[in-house]
Amino acid sequence: MLPRVTLEPVKREDLQRMADWLTDRDVNSAWYGLDENGKPLHIGYDPGDLLQASGEQLDETFNDDDRKFYSIYSPESEHIGEGQLVVEWPLEEAQLFILIGRKDLWHHHYGTAALLMLLDEAFDGFGLHRVWIDVPEYNNHALQMFRHVGFVLEGHFRRSHRRDDEWYDSFAMGLLIDEYTRRRERLVGSLSE
Repeated sequence: MLPRVTLEPVKREDLQRMADWLTDRDVNSAWYGLDENGKPLHIGYDPGDLLQASGEQLDETFNDDDRKFYSIYSPESEHIGEGQLVVEWPLEEAQLFILIGRKDLWHHHYGTAALLMLLDEAFDGFGLHRVWIDVPEYNNHALQMFRHVGFVLEGHFRRSHRRDDEWYDSFAMGLLIDEYTRRRERLVGSLSE
């Protein structure tokens, strides 16, 4: 049975947890690693830089029509991760990003549950045609999760992710709305149990 999760708007207090999670080597290497100065990389914004941001700056970052940010919360109302959809409206597609920052919840299907919520948002909420992801070759657990949900290998990017000062390839995988629709009932059926 999949755990229940919710997607919530990003709150200021979520930023500190994201910044803290990204200082953990395991977490940041599963995400986007470190830059050349050893600072954790984050996609779309820098959690540390936004900790002291004004309300206007937060609104500007998190209320973008083309980039949707979500904090992932557990049933106990605890912030456990983040999801993003970067939407290309003319193409009716989005690139999806997902991170469960709470390592104690890894391998307990929270990522899968959150992924399904993000896919529902993309396909049902936004009416998109395709969702794609970019996963580093060394993140076997993420690759397994995406394959299980139905993502199909579409290609790879050469040396696109840095980890421990080495460059690694990554896999581009995609999922079409009709593929998800056929699998959805089986995949999310256990959410209501």
